[in-house]
Amino acid sequence: MGELRIALQSLKMSILAKLQYRADSFVATLAVFLREATGIIVIYLALMKFDCINEWNVDEMLFLFSLLFITYSIIVVLFADLRDFSCMIREGRFDRLMVRPRGLLFQLISNNADVIAACGHGMLGLVLFVVSAGRVGIHWDFLTVIYYITTVVGGVLIQGGMFIIFSSLSFYFVETNSIRDIFYWNMRRFAGYPISIYNKLIQVIMIYVVPFAFVNYFPAQYLLRKPDMEEYPEIYLYIAPVVGIVIYMAAYVFWRISVKNYKSTGN
Repeated sequence: MGELRIALQSLKMSILAKLQYRADSFVATLAVFLREATGIIVIYLALMKFDCINEWNVDEMLFLFSLLFITYSIIVVLFADLRDFSCMIREGRFDRLMVRPRGLLFQLISNNADVIAACGHGMLGLVLFVVSAGRVGIHWDFLTVIYYITTVVGGVLIQGGMFIIFSSLSFYFVETNSIRDIFYWNMRRFAGYPISIYNKLIQVIMIYVVPFAFVNYFPAQYLLRKPDMEEYPEIYLYIAPVVGIVIYMAAYVFWRISVKNYKSTGN
């Protein structure tokens, strides 16, 4: 309970720090929202030229995107320092954490929160969810709501685990932004569309290597039951939270092993 209280206090301090200049924070949040929304609008207008993509209509595609934005809004609250970890290593700021009486990973998770990005992405994710959820034929009952919540948790753990893995690689290579860009940001762009439209290599990567398919595609399939799900084992519909736990625990073990190789770069 003590560590949870510290984490909540740290989050509160991050929010207050960001809101110190409220007008600037509002404009920055709006800028993030509009930046991401512009990309969605472009995709929406392009999709309006087609009835569907592999039997997925526009509203169902927006539902896929909503899961990406909602989970990422939570990610940047908890894992903002890990997202930008290679900068911390290069600048020698990681040394400060090593002299404090708390776990290193706990400090990184509780130390900072990108509240502006969280609000911008979160608002867009909620807008997309509200717009699409009522149009895609989902029957919302207690079990469906519970499944959706656990899916969001699983998606956060999957992406958080990936950030921990990329951060752990910084202990070996210092600069890992290119690796992160290739295996996170590029795959995240692919995840906005049904993975069934890609060739088998991309599908394998998105299911077994960088498992974004369990962040939004398979959870959406559980709720929508599209015909292209026949290409994959049915169990994939139910294991998104389990995949999240496995990825996160494996990332944690890799972190514990890798941090032993840390050598300060100075300041």
